[in-house]
Amino acid sequence: MTALPVYRWRLAPDGLATRRQLRAAGLRPGGQDVVAQLERPRRRRGPLVAYLYLVDLAKPVRPMTPKRAAALAKANAARRRCPVCRMDAGYVIPTSLGMCTPCAYPEEQRAA
Repeated sequence: MTALPVYRWRLAPDGLATRRQLRAAGLRPGGQDVVAQLERPRRRRGPLVAYLYLVDLAKPVRPMTPKRAAALAKANAARRRCPVCRMDAGYVIPTSLGMCTPCAYPEEQRAA
């Protein structure tokens, strides 16, 4: 396996882009392999890494179909439903709690 070229933050050559940059341009990697990586140094931990793809090989983002939109809405609704009280919390339930805030901290809700 060949080692990937590593570029410093903001010093990648033209023609390479991260997933977010591709998405902002209406593109997706389209199955291509990572060609390089960016590294942003941090003081107390390892560097932040972002993988780079060739813009020339990127494909357009697939259009949102009605069925895909419905499936996405259903998945997001499931993330908002509390498994304890079965109510729609109005926000995505934190995975750290596993339930809505009133169910996680009932004593604080009574005091308020």
